Parts: sequence; structure tokens; C-alpha cells
Amino acid sequence: MSLEVLITAAFGNPPPASVETKLKVPSTMTSWPFNTSRYLKVPPNFSASVYARINKARFMAVAPNGDLLVSQPSTGKVLIVRPNGSKDPIISDFVTGLRKPHDIVFHKIGNTTYIYIAETHQINRFIYNSGDIVAKNRQIVVIGLPDSSTSELKGSYGHELKNIALDANHKLYVSIASTCNACKQDTVSNPKRGAIYVYNADGTNQRLFAQGLRNAEGLAFVPGTNDFWVVVNNRDQIAYPFNDSSGNYGKIIPSYVDNHPPEEFTRVRDGGNYGWPFCNPNPDTPNGLNNMPFDRDYQYNADGNVNCNALDKITKGIQAHSAPLGLTFLQNTNFPSLYSSGVVTALHGSWNRQKKTGYKISYFPWNSTTKTPGDEMDLVNGWLIPETQEVWGRPVDMVVDQQGNLLISDDYSGTIYKLSYTPSQQVKVYKDPNLTGVSQSFPTTPGVYKANQGGLNVVGNDAISSLSVPSGTVVRVCQNETGGLCREFSAGDYKSLGADLDNIISFIEVK
Repeated sequence: MSLEVLITAAFGNPPPASVETKLKVPSTMTSWPFNTSRYLKVPPNFSASVYARINKARFMAVAPNGDLLVSQPSTGKVLIVRPNGSKDPIISDFVTGLRKPHDIVFHKIGNTTYIYIAETHQINRFIYNSGDIVAKNRQIVVIGLPDSSTSELKGSYGHELKNIALDANHKLYVSIASTCNACKQDTVSNPKRGAIYVYNADGTNQRLFAQGLRNAEGLAFVPGTNDFWVVVNNRDQIAYPFNDSSGNYGKIIPSYVDNHPPEEFTRVRDGGNYGWPFCNPNPDTPNGLNNMPFDRDYQYNADGNVNCNALDKITKGIQAHSAPLGLTFLQNTNFPSLYSSGVVTALHGSWNRQKKTGYKISYFPWNSTTKTPGDEMDLVNGWLIPETQEVWGRPVDMVVDQQGNLLISDDYSGTIYKLSYTPSQQVKVYKDPNLTGVSQSFPTTPGVYKANQGGLNVVGNDAISSLSVPSGTVVRVCQNETGGLCREFSAGDYKSLGADLDNIISFIEVK
């Protein structure tokens, strides 16, 4: 019997979006853009569906009991979305009367679970008890944040929506984004803008944590650590910064603006300065988008008054004008294990690039040794149709529900999508741990598969480090072709077969 040979991806990374799949839309949710068939490109064995329609849905959080909270800045509400069996989910008001609520974070201190909700001018927290369908016990923990009502800004604030995060030490982090594309006044205001401040969880002891971050939207900690990462919307209409023979010095050149400066995905340290508006990361060196050097901003730092070499380099760049918003680490979630050691960000999409970019969910595998993201790949795309440049959706945020689905908000079409994984009905063995690397697949029909039946010698005297068994199947693996030390595995993903087998499998039986 010949065996199908599967290669998951180079260097053990999971497969990217490669399968164009028709979006499943309930008959009750077919208003634009779903009045015609829509397609999204997803990785193998995934499907995409419309879970709910919520106008201008922004950031989300999953409650401990599985309910979904969704912010709706345009109405001053946070909505609660509850499952309703096979029917459409039930959507109701969780809290109303807020000033453009945006980010939502659940955080437990002792035996008390709080929901933190960011308004433009303040941060609230509510005491949450499992099953609550309306917000209770409101506490205003941070006041006086700048927004368009701040007198000195005279009603103008380009990025007044606030994003937040809390760490394991119960510290609250608040991103105060810039009022402008690029300007010096934000760097000398009180509080500084284009910056992140940190507080105690009750809002006391405010201090500046980091600066030079124009508009940090996605704030997140690597699960199990206090490593703090953000994605940042960088500046627009950058002037050409090099006084070279091109004659372009100081000019706005569309072909240069299209790719400069990159958006930012970076680790943020206490006391860090990440350049804006004086220094811009340069993707055009041998490092590419990794640890980019800075160029002096022509408009605000042509004379080099700010030493760009003294600032904190950006860990990872993202294509300029992609507008990354939500940032979600997948570790310690129920998302499929092939992807659960990575991180996703929603690229909201460009408004100011000659050829549109973004409009997708990007995935970065996580290198646990260097504690940095690997190369970006698409997890979901298709909201931008390249041939026509039509845009029918703009993703904002992503959360993983208790069933392991990735929920994605879209404030353009007013949609919550559900990205679901359906394991293929095959037994798969992998040469590398964590269900990665070279693999072979076996039918779920009963049979015995010996060493000489595989073209890759994965089955034989080679290491098999992980195994995936579909539902309704039992697999027996043995060290020797004639048996010997054996173990049985029922349905599930097994990231290591155990030292007792020495990771050497020569005999596999599907029972």
C-alpha cells in the first residue's frame, strides 16, 4: 500500500492560507456584503463562517463562561453575544452610555474577576460573576486621559480610542496614541501621547512606561510571561530622507511612501523609546523587517538632533500601511495545536497606498528560544479582491473561544466570523515535536503499516515525535515491526510519544 506523503511547511511551520473556501452564511445574515457568495482563503482543514452581525464591531473578549463581549465605539456600547444552540446567537447590551469604548480585558485578582473597558477619556472596571449579562459594580480606575474633549486639542484627536493590557503582577498598561500623523507637540504634552503608561490595577501610581509608539493598538503579553508586545500603526506621507543623487530629498514620493515606514510589531521594555516621530525604521537593509535600523525623519529630525542610534530598534516590521489592530497570542488556548505556539494580528488595511495592502489575518510562528516572532504568513485573507481592488471586509480583532475557534471582528461589514478547524480523517505521524515537520498520513480504515511501506522512512528506525489521531480511531504503535513495546492512542493530538518508546516506531496499527 502506498502512503500519501505530506509536507506541512518548511522549517516545521504550519501551513499558511492556501485553500479558497466559500464563507458559510446563515440565511438570516445575508445583507451586504453577503448578498453574494464570498470566499476567504484559509489553511488546509479550516472553514470560515459568519457567526454574528454587529455594526462597526471592534475589540472583543471571551468571558470565563464562554460569552463574547464586543465593543461598539460608534454607539457607546459593549455588547454581549451568547450562543443559542443551532439558532443565531443572542446579542444584547452589556453596558451602554460609554464614550467610544474600545478595548476589553478580563483580569482576575485574588478571587475577584474584573472586566476592564477602555473609554477615550478613562478606564473602567466592572466586577464580573460568571453568567452576568449586564455590567455590574462599576469602578472608574483611570481618569483624565486625553481625547477630543481635551481643551488644548480643540476637538481634534486622530487616534483617541484607547487600548489596554494587564500583566501577571496586576499592572495596567494604557496606550495613549498620537493626535496626529507626526508632530512634536505630542512628545511634550502631559501625559505624553504616542506613549504607553502603566498603573496599578486600581489606577494608582501612574507613570510613563514607553514612548515613541505612534498608535499602539494591539497590546498583549506572551502567555505565562511578562514579555510585553505591541503592534503599531506607523506614520503616513513620509518624506524621502536621503540626501542622495536621486534628487528626492525631502519630497513626498508615492513609490517610497508605499513601503515606508513599516508598521511595527515589537517588544516593549520599561523606559523604551521607539522613535516616533523623529526616527523611522528602515526595511531596506540586509536585515529586512527584522531589528531594523532607524532613518532620521526629514520633517522632524533632519539635523539629527535626536540620536536615532540610541533608541530601541523595532523587533519586526509589517508591510507599511497595513494598519495592524488586534494582537492575540495563541499559546494556552484551544486553537489547533499546529498553530498554538504562534501569534496573530488583524491587518485592517490601507487607505493611502497606491496598491491596497492588508485586509487579512497575519500569523507569526513563535520562536521559544529567541522569544521572538518568525516570518509572517497569511492565516486568513480574501477581504480584498486583488483583481478589482474591491474591499468587502476589514478585520479588527481576534479571540479564541472555548471550543478552539478563532472569532474575528470586522468593523467594515459589521461581522463576527468564526474560523474553525476540522481535522482530516487520517492518522498522521510527524518527525518533529509539536505536530510539525515531515509527516505521513494513514487511512483510518483498520490496517497495519510497517517500516517498508513509507517512502520517507518516517515509519522505521527514525524518530517520530508526534502523532495525530482523528475521532473514532484507535492507533497502536510499536517499536519493532513484529511488536515489542507498544502503546495505544485514542483520538487526539500527541506532541510527544514518550521516552519509553525512544521515539522509534516501526509498526503502526489502525484498529
